[in-house]
Amino acid sequence: MQNDRDTATHDRESAKSSASIVLGTLGRMSEWYARPVLFVSDVDRSVDFYANQLGFTRGWRHADGGKTLVAQVDRQGCELILSSQWPDKAGTSLMFISLEAEVLLALRAELEGKGVEVKEGFWGYRVMVVNDLDGNQLYFPYPSP
Repeated sequence: MQNDRDTATHDRESAKSSASIVLGTLGRMSEWYARPVLFVSDVDRSVDFYANQLGFTRGWRHADGGKTLVAQVDRQGCELILSSQWPDKAGTSLMFISLEAEVLLALRAELEGKGVEVKEGFWGYRVMVVNDLDGNQLYFPYPSP
C-alpha cells in the first residue's frame, strides 16, 4: 500500500513538472505554427501533383509497409500535410492562401502554363480556385482594389 501511495505522489509530481515545462514553453511562444491537413486518396500521386504542377517542394514522408500514408509539401512557407489515413474525407478540404496581387497573377500564369485548370470563384469576394486531384480546393482571394 505504501508503494502505491508513493507511486501516486510521484506520478502527480511528474505531471505537475511536465505541465510546468509545457505551459512555460507555451507562455513564451509569440507566433503560432499551423499546417493544414488535406485528405487525399493516394499520397504519392498527390505529392507529384503538388510538386510538378503546383510548384511545391517535396518535404518529409511517412510510409508503412511500403505505402506512403502522410507527406508534407511546401511552397514559400505554405506547408501542407497530405494524408490518406481517412479515405472517407478525401477531397473535402478547403484552404485559403493570400498573396499580393502581382504574385497572384504570376501564379495564375504559371499554373495555366503547366496546364493546371484555374477557375474563378466567389466567397463573398472574388477568388481564384485550384482543385487538386481529389477535389481539395485552394482558394486564392484577389486583393480588393
